[in-house]
Amino acid sequence: MSSRLEINFVRLLSRCESMASEKRGETEWRLEKYVGALEEMLVAMRKSMSKPTPEVLTEYTRKVDFLKGLLEAEKLSSPTEKALANQFLAPGRTPTIANERMAATKTVHMQTKARCTGEMRDELLGTGLSNKETDLRNRRGVPLDEQQSAAELDAILQHQHNLQEKIAEDMLNLARNLKNNTLAAQSIIKQDNQTLGQSMHQADVNFEKLKTESERLEQHAKKSVNWLLWLMLILVSFTFISMILFIRLFPRLR
Repeated sequence: MSSRLEINFVRLLSRCESMASEKRGETEWRLEKYVGALEEMLVAMRKSMSKPTPEVLTEYTRKVDFLKGLLEAEKLSSPTEKALANQFLAPGRTPTIANERMAATKTVHMQTKARCTGEMRDELLGTGLSNKETDLRNRRGVPLDEQQSAAELDAILQHQHNLQEKIAEDMLNLARNLKNNTLAAQSIIKQDNQTLGQSMHQADVNFEKLKTESERLEQHAKKSVNWLLWLMLILVSFTFISMILFIRLFPRLR
């Protein structure tokens, strides 16, 4: 059973889809606010104990992201940019309410693509054909409407081809830069590993030298102590013998 939060979310989502399908003025701000509220409700729904299944949540997220992307695309100034941005939008897959035959976001997506294509066509063909080409084609007996339709189609196809070539070139440059950066990073990491290995080897050598010198110093200290002890013993013995001889050679006067 759906929670109260999910019911309100579905109602607001259906309202947003209906507003998105209608033509809106530049001063229309309600849809953007409603989409923001949908995002907040979606976050709350994920934290709710009675949250929907993961598949349903994924579909809700898909629809909210579509509406958000649609609003971002409408803010672009160029019709070409709008058309390109709309191509990357992913509408919902299932209807939001029961009486829908097809997902409303799919309908909105198709309407938006058609509108962007029309705007792009108007931008490309705003100046129309030149008078010379019109006269030439009229003399050949081709109707003006067919001439304009063919010219529009050729221009749109050429523009789409140029866009695809530019995107492919950008992706190729991006891949090339990524490869160069990866190779440079690998080279730097390899050099750092070599430097670290040399430093560790030098540290081991220095440790062995320090250990050897410490042992030598310890042995030298022991030898010094032994020589000093023997010297003191000899000095004490010499003093004792000297005193005995002195007493024997010079007895005390009576």
